[in-house]
Amino acid sequence: MPQATTYDAIVIGTSRGGRLLPITLAKAGQNVAVIERDHIGGVCVNVGCTPTKTMVASARLAYLARRGAEYGVHTGPISVDLQDVLQRKQEIVEGARKGHENLLTAAQGLDLLRGEAHFTAPKTLEVSFNGGETREITAPLIVIDTGVRPAPLAIKRAERIPVLNSTTLMELDTLPEHLLILGGGYIGLEFGQMFRRFGSQVTIIQRRPRLLMSEDEDVSDEITKMFREEGITVLTGTTPQQVEQLSDERLQLTVRTPQGEQQLTGSHLLAATGRVPNTEALTLEAAGIHLDQEGYIQVNERLETNVPGVYAMGDVRGGSAFTHASYDDFRILRTNLLEHGNASTRDRLVPHTIFIDPQLGRVGMTENEARKQGRTIRVAKLPMTAVPRALETGETRGFMKAIVDAKTQHILGCAILSIEGGEIMTIIQVAMMGKLPYTALKESIFTHPLLAEGLNLLFMTLDS
Repeated sequence: MPQATTYDAIVIGTSRGGRLLPITLAKAGQNVAVIERDHIGGVCVNVGCTPTKTMVASARLAYLARRGAEYGVHTGPISVDLQDVLQRKQEIVEGARKGHENLLTAAQGLDLLRGEAHFTAPKTLEVSFNGGETREITAPLIVIDTGVRPAPLAIKRAERIPVLNSTTLMELDTLPEHLLILGGGYIGLEFGQMFRRFGSQVTIIQRRPRLLMSEDEDVSDEITKMFREEGITVLTGTTPQQVEQLSDERLQLTVRTPQGEQQLTGSHLLAATGRVPNTEALTLEAAGIHLDQEGYIQVNERLETNVPGVYAMGDVRGGSAFTHASYDDFRILRTNLLEHGNASTRDRLVPHTIFIDPQLGRVGMTENEARKQGRTIRVAKLPMTAVPRALETGETRGFMKAIVDAKTQHILGCAILSIEGGEIMTIIQVAMMGKLPYTALKESIFTHPLLAEGLNLLFMTLDS
């Protein structure tokens, strides 16, 4: 084999952080290689945030169109053309993907290598190009950003039927008659509501006692109520046992419920029960890089593995699996590698939004977490029926909830289940970052009648 090509840095994968870091390193004068085996942009651009939120927008428009009469707007029968929805989604995905690829290819001092990488030594990789040839490359700095993928369904006879995952579901060109969804987390809920609004029957099967187990009970209960009001069947405490194909258009799922064994029939089955890291093809053992029990790459708070000079960022390092967390990983590596700083993941606030409708925006502690830590807290809670903007727009489902430290008056966390809940949550996040007391939001002037004005009312409940 020819002598290895030497770079200053190598980045494997192109999530948000994996795109920004090599460009930044190249602008700083380093010679950088970026390796991507599939589409530029990682999960978010290709099979995650961008396509799903594009389809969520179509589903919400169908929902609003059906509600037109409530607003005095009368329309004819509403129908959804799934192929048109998918075409719009694909055009947006391809536009984003191409834009990111152009940024990489335009960067001076950066080589974009399209192929599969695996370690042959701690600082050496062999790249198998998509055209069949191979090349050995090496660098003193290597960053792994290979992401995650949907976990396979592990129930009896699942291998005999075409089980859908979050990627293949978005490739269907016909609307499922009855979509059975295994999993009551973010993915299951977003797709469940989406396809119900497109016109499918939907059943969500959750083996845990309630949806979104990481949230407080009142949040889970409210979402369950809203979903059932939209005609979605929600089964909790229900464990799938086996699945079998009855015909080309019918399958049967056997589940164990608190009331005993039951059989559910549907046309399609979506497995939304978790994700697994993309680490197998890397042959990390050749580099001596340690994994945790679930196969994620172990890193310290500076994102460095046990092998000096080798880092992991994004979903593959475990923990917060969000695009914005990947961006913060980039910030940490840029600060430490180029600016000689000391940035870390310690105590960072990582918010998230679940793009159901209304949205659930979350940052910081839940009430349950605060009480388990023995904190003395106060809980502010306000139904959206008390927010003028929600009344005016006919979007009164949900509530705002915040957890406040009773001694310092600092906000510990919030759950905003409302229209544009993620945007409202961000206001509280900024207050938390600035260590402002809750009274700063209670006494702030917000434009009337924005949804943010509800924060005045929310924190007033603590003083009533």
